[in-house]
Amino acid sequence: MTHRTWTAMARFLPQTITLVIVGLSLVLFVSGFGFLTAVELKTLDLRMTARGPLQPGGETVIAAVDEKSLAELGRWPWPRQTLARVVDQLAAQGAKVIVFDMVFAEPDANIERSTLDTLAAEIRSKGILQGTLRMLINRKQAAADMDEIFADAIGRAGNVTLGYFFHFSGDGSPEGLEHFTPEAIAVSTTLIDASRFPVISASADADERFIPRAFAPEANIAPLAEAAGSGGFFNTLPDEDGSNRFAPLVIGLGQNYYTCLALAAVRAYRDNASATLALEPYGVSGVGIGKQIIPTDEAGRLLINFLGPPRTFPHYSIAEILAGNVSPDAFQGKIVLIGATAAGIQDLRVTPFSSVFPGVEMHATIIDNILHERFLLHSSTMRFFDLCAILFFGLAMGLAVFRLRPIPGLLTALCLVALFIGVNLFVFFKLNAWMNLTYPIAAMFLIYLGGTVLHYFREEREKKKIRGAFQYYLNDSVISEMLKDPARLKLGGEKKNLSVLFCDIRGFTALAEKLSPEELVARLNEYLTAMTQQVFAHDGLLDKYIGDALMAVFGAPVDQPDHARRACLTALAMTRELDRLKNTWQEKELPIFDIGIGVNSGDMVAGNMGSRMRFDYTVMGDAVNLASRLEGLNKVYGTRILVSETTYEAAKDSLCARELDRVRVSGKSNPVAVYELLGDKTAEDTFRDWMERFAAALALYRQREWDAAIAAFEQVIALKRDDETSKMYVSRCRTLKMHPPDEPWDGVFVMTSK
Repeated sequence: MTHRTWTAMARFLPQTITLVIVGLSLVLFVSGFGFLTAVELKTLDLRMTARGPLQPGGETVIAAVDEKSLAELGRWPWPRQTLARVVDQLAAQGAKVIVFDMVFAEPDANIERSTLDTLAAEIRSKGILQGTLRMLINRKQAAADMDEIFADAIGRAGNVTLGYFFHFSGDGSPEGLEHFTPEAIAVSTTLIDASRFPVISASADADERFIPRAFAPEANIAPLAEAAGSGGFFNTLPDEDGSNRFAPLVIGLGQNYYTCLALAAVRAYRDNASATLALEPYGVSGVGIGKQIIPTDEAGRLLINFLGPPRTFPHYSIAEILAGNVSPDAFQGKIVLIGATAAGIQDLRVTPFSSVFPGVEMHATIIDNILHERFLLHSSTMRFFDLCAILFFGLAMGLAVFRLRPIPGLLTALCLVALFIGVNLFVFFKLNAWMNLTYPIAAMFLIYLGGTVLHYFREEREKKKIRGAFQYYLNDSVISEMLKDPARLKLGGEKKNLSVLFCDIRGFTALAEKLSPEELVARLNEYLTAMTQQVFAHDGLLDKYIGDALMAVFGAPVDQPDHARRACLTALAMTRELDRLKNTWQEKELPIFDIGIGVNSGDMVAGNMGSRMRFDYTVMGDAVNLASRLEGLNKVYGTRILVSETTYEAAKDSLCARELDRVRVSGKSNPVAVYELLGDKTAEDTFRDWMERFAAALALYRQREWDAAIAAFEQVIALKRDDETSKMYVSRCRTLKMHPPDEPWDGVFVMTSK
């Protein structure tokens, strides 16, 4: 491509990139791209939690089936006589509406009533069930009929709303629900008739396909449903990530539409106010209670404005209510929701504030949203503003990125993003409106990325010239550093705290004798490739190959605060990769070998080392030498990975290791603690008993308790027969027992060779 052609294309490339990205963002927003929509829902959660808790209005309280109630009243479900007592108590204390966030779809399982029915049948078969005996048994049967007792309590209260739920199915014949025959569905539908929308306002071309359609209702048994006369479904329809953000206010069944439990409770609280469902060509336009209009989406779902974490609403234990320990004013004139908060009953939901949010408190939140009109607005008007935001901020980002130099462009881009986020948060916190955050930011990010890439290619054309001029004289690593900062093209380095890893093959000489030169080179290349991949996978710097050995650096040239952890994870990954290779070689009947790895962390000099004619980036210092010594110590202890005390202290929170010894290496006067790296933190439970026994044996060794130490190390060997270190200590203890060390003895092993 000629310079003239490139210049002509580059003239209109910024505008093209900007318009393409803005147009793509608009299309994805309108079509509802799954991933970005999921991200937007998460940002909605963050905004809601960042806003903090809100104080509920006070009209709604919760009578909780909590752990205390289960402990005092028995396991769930309770006899319905107990629930009848709860209704009587709440009614006596002035509750205006009593709502059950539960369904009573089956008759109460009552052993006493079953026994009486069996006894009556036997007496009747003998022809003696008459007179006083008949009256007595009838009276006992009536006293034992918990459903009737519960229904009587509901009737006396006159303000009870019962919950139920719908079954859904795509094909009309759900697995496990075959007992729902058309006749059974008709009977169940009759029992939920009180929760139908009494008024439906539909335009001529109303579109109802967005509304959830149910297969069959799971209704309360007839005596309870008839006694209550009011009810609503408590189905939740979580988003794809399992979180509950929207509440379905309406569900369709057959030709009718039904209200949710929270809506039914509000209607009862407002003296049975009329409910209206408005249908338009785009779906549900809103749900009305009296003169109030509740904003919904096209499916009739309310965006729940969660007020806070669990227990934002007042909770009263049912055990305390029945014991009379709750103030009479607690329920006066209020909506009392009866539901489970105990974890064992598993009526818990995922919400923006908590992953264990009681379902009954979700209903309380919806009720409070409706009573106080605390709605989060997410209407078609807001979607229009979202489109405008994508267009405006996308074009502004394009102007900033492509016209400015990288640093000013970055600052301008950050200001644009900050401005948009500020506007978005203001709209959410002050206007209670949900304005899309993800799509405009995604558009700005992609445009900025496009501008950065374009700048990069422009600069690469210039760098290519420099690389072409120097590639025959300098290593690629040095050239890359020079291109980032030409001033660094000089000898010397800087002192940094880094981690160094040495990895060497065990028995390489014996391996070389078994293989031809070609086979040896192929095997070595396969091994070194696999080891190098692990270094790169953990962002390490491959410093050099030293014959069959490998040296890697972590923490330079790019700073890595967790360089010790990265080095240790690399060592573990190397051993796992070698084990995989060994399995492959054994299958091919090829000779195998093992490796030793040493890791040390400390201060060292890092930089460009060499001559003025040729140099490379490397590290030097005593800390580097110690890592090499540790690699060699694996032969002494029969281990694969040894790390120094400084490395262990820096990475111990995420790794599992055991202290092996204190060693004085060649050329050093101060001893260093040596640790065997066993695995990451998850391996602690596997090795815990073995490590504790070894540590106890090591303590006996350092106390010069030779016989006790030998016995302790032998116990470790019995627990892990391949523990070569413990075998070494048994031999060392026996030698020291026969030839005691001179006083004073500090328990340090002196390494006499390199």
